[in-house]
Amino acid sequence: MAQSPQSDPFQESRLDSDAGAVFVLESKGKWWHAGFHLTTAIVGPTILTLPYAFRGLGWILGIFCLTVMGCVTFYSYYLMSKVLEHCEKAGRRHIRFRELAADVLGSGWMFYFVIFIQTAINTGVGIGAILLAGQCLQIMYSNLSPSGSLKLYEFIAMVTVVMIILSQLPTFHSLRHLNFASLLLSLGYTFLVVGACIHAGLSKNAPHRDYLLEPSNSSRVFSAFTSISILAAIFGNGILPEIQATLAPPATGKMVKGLLMCYSVIFVTFYAAAVSGYWAFGNKSNSNILKSLMPDDGPSWAPTVVLGLAVVFILLQLFAIGLVYSQVAYEIMEKQSADIKRGVFSKRNLIPRLILRTLYVIFCGFMAAMLPFFGDINGVVGAIGFIPLDFVLPMLLYNMTYKPPRSSLTYWINLFIIVAFTGTGIMGSFSSVRKLVLDANKFKLFSSDVVD
Repeated sequence: MAQSPQSDPFQESRLDSDAGAVFVLESKGKWWHAGFHLTTAIVGPTILTLPYAFRGLGWILGIFCLTVMGCVTFYSYYLMSKVLEHCEKAGRRHIRFRELAADVLGSGWMFYFVIFIQTAINTGVGIGAILLAGQCLQIMYSNLSPSGSLKLYEFIAMVTVVMIILSQLPTFHSLRHLNFASLLLSLGYTFLVVGACIHAGLSKNAPHRDYLLEPSNSSRVFSAFTSISILAAIFGNGILPEIQATLAPPATGKMVKGLLMCYSVIFVTFYAAAVSGYWAFGNKSNSNILKSLMPDDGPSWAPTVVLGLAVVFILLQLFAIGLVYSQVAYEIMEKQSADIKRGVFSKRNLIPRLILRTLYVIFCGFMAAMLPFFGDINGVVGAIGFIPLDFVLPMLLYNMTYKPPRSSLTYWINLFIIVAFTGTGIMGSFSSVRKLVLDANKFKLFSSDVVD
C-alpha cells in the first residue's frame, strides 16, 4: 500500500531537521485561520490608497481594473492552492513558495528568484506598515497637540518598539486570534472612512472636485500603469504557500474556503473605499484618503471622533500586518539559527530569536523613518514584486503541474494572463520608478511628511 503524504519518511526526516518549518510554519490551523491570515495579508490600510489609484484611471477604467484584479488574483490563488494540494498528494508537501517554484519548474535559479522577490515584498510591506503606523500616531498627536514638537521619525521609533515586542510571537499559527481581530478592524475603519467621505461629499461646503485625467497622453499612460501597479500591490500577498503551510494536513479544499472568506471581505471593503473616496475628492485624492479628510490647511471634512476612531483601528491593524509579512524572514532566520532538538522557548533558541527579530524590525523602522515615500513605494513593490509572484508564477506553475492540453480554454486563459501581466509589470515598474525619481526632490531624509 502506498504511503500517505503525511507519513512519507523523506518528508518527515526533512521536517525533523527544519526549525523554520516546525517552529514558525507549524501546521495546526483550520480553514478559517487561513482565512484570517489571508485577509490580514490583503485587506489592510493600503485600501485607503484606492481613490488615489483611481486618479490615474478615472471612473470606468478604475472600476474595470479593480474588478479584473480581483478576479485574476482569486483565480491565481485558487490555482496555486491546487498545485500545492497536488504536490501534497504526491508526497511532496511544500510549505514555502521558493521550494514549490523550484520543484515544479525544475530550476535552481527559480528558488533564489522567489526568495529575492519575497524578501523585497515582505521587507517593503514591513517598512510600509511601520511608516503608516507612525503616521497614524502623528495624526492623533497633531490633533491633540497642534503645536507639539514631536516629529514623524519619533512616532516611527515608538511603533518599532511595539513591533519588536510583538515579533517574539514564535509561530505564524499563533497570530490567528490577532488576525481575526485584524479582519474586524479592517471592516470597522472602512465603514468609518466611507461614512466620512460621504459626509464630506454631501456637506454644504463640499470640497471642489473633478475627475479629469492628466492633460498629456504620455502622462496619462504613465499614471495609468502606476495606478495598476498600486492595485496589484493592494491585491497581492506573495505568501500564499506559507499561509497554506499553517493548515493541518491534508489541506485539500481548506484554502478555497479561506479564499472565499477573504474575498467576501475584499468585495465589501475595496469597492466601498474606492468609490466613496474618489467620488468625494476626485483627482485631488491623496495617497492616503485620511490625509484628504484631514487636510493640513483647513478643518477636517468629517467629525473628529469618527476619523480618530478610524485612525486607531488602522494603527492596531498595522501591527498584525507587519507581523504577517515578517513570517518569511523569521522562518529563514529560524531555519538557520535554531536547534530543532531544543524546545521553541529554550534559551538556546530564544536568545537568537530575540536578537535576530529585533535587528530585523529595527532595520524596517530605520528605513521607514529615513524614506517616507509610501505612495511611490507601494507602486514599485506592486510592479516588481506582487505582479510576478501573484499574477504570473501561479499560472505557470499550474500549466507545468497539470499540463492542460493546448487546445483547452484553461491553457489559453493562463497563457494570456502570463503575457498580459508580464507586460503590465514591466511598464508598471518603469512608470513607478519614474514617479519615484520625479518625487525625489520633494523629500528630505527623516522628513516629518509622507510624500505622495
